[in-house]
Amino acid sequence: GDKLSTSRNWAVWLHEYLEEFKDKQDELRYVLCSIAPATKDSEFTWKDYQTRVNSELVGIFGNLVNRVMVLTEKYFEGKVPEAGECNDLRIFISSQRDKISDALEHFRFRDALAEMLNIARHGNQLLSDKEPWKLIKTDEKATAFVLYDCLQIIANLAILCEPFLPFTSKKIYSM
Repeated sequence: GDKLSTSRNWAVWLHEYLEEFKDKQDELRYVLCSIAPATKDSEFTWKDYQTRVNSELVGIFGNLVNRVMVLTEKYFEGKVPEAGECNDLRIFISSQRDKISDALEHFRFRDALAEMLNIARHGNQLLSDKEPWKLIKTDEKATAFVLYDCLQIIANLAILCEPFLPFTSKKIYSM
């Protein structure tokens, strides 16, 4: 409820955060970008930090990456499966990439971050709609196409998240 003030020692000090939350730099970057002021002041609270990290970063972004990697390992020995016709996906990702690029060029970091998260939401929706864990029982080729598309989403997310989540981007690249 108060404005941050370094003179009143009312602040989140970066060196203290990094000591207290080892290897959590991306989480702070994400939250700060997601609440970055556009036209008015924004408010940082630890409760909002926790909610954003848990529901957005872990619940949407991390959930997609984990589910797809686990399913790919389980059904295709961790190898990228056969590609299908993913023209709609290419168009969607290209459109999102353009929106993110435009937002970044105009210093609208919050908007860019929201569009990046929309890509992860799209991947989660694809998984929910196609249910590859059920589809594998009847159609291995269709399952391969679904997981290929999801892996393409994750590969693009690795690139697009780098300005916001550089350490996460590097982890995804290594996967």
